[in-house]
Amino acid sequence: MPTSIETSDITGVVLAGGRGSRMGGVDKGLQNFNGMPLALHTLMRLQMQVGEMMINANRNLGAYEAFGAPVWPDVLSDYPGPLAGFLTALERCETGWLVTVPCDTPLFPLDLVARLAQAAQEQDAEIAMAAAREEDGRIRPQPVFCLMRVELLESLVKFTQSGGRKIDAWTAQHNTVVVTFDQPGDDARAFFNANTLAELHRLEQVK
Repeated sequence: MPTSIETSDITGVVLAGGRGSRMGGVDKGLQNFNGMPLALHTLMRLQMQVGEMMINANRNLGAYEAFGAPVWPDVLSDYPGPLAGFLTALERCETGWLVTVPCDTPLFPLDLVARLAQAAQEQDAEIAMAAAREEDGRIRPQPVFCLMRVELLESLVKFTQSGGRKIDAWTAQHNTVVVTFDQPGDDARAFFNANTLAELHRLEQVK
């Protein structure tokens, strides 16, 4: 039986390195959400669930550094997507596990990491990925919410160097367990991401 994954052995990274193109090119993580920058809200929500924290950002680094966690820009150029954030964080991670969370999904579960870690432990998996039921009733993976072994760095380097950019194409190469957040008491809006300022303002109304 695999040993349990301790919270102290998990580093969390807030992914705030995107272009924000669907938000008019603004730095999404610095947009206001309930009185604070969206990425700071995300960081504080994740910080409770992990041992160490970092932020992946490509603009306004000083603003992100003010949040109190190490900030690392993409190691790949030209905003290649979330996998660049995965790669950057894996290179800097000093714990056995890394968990990734995007900055634009502020209502993600407060037990996200615990449930991913439990599934990874029980299945002796290399990666645990969240999934959730969407408005059309279908269960869909949420690939930017991933817990992964830090030993996967070499694999991800090879994948991205060969031009790979899709998270699920990379995770499919490994022993991945999908954890569905569809239990009684789970918030159906937990994985709703804000792509526009209007969507972000609607999320602020959620109680």
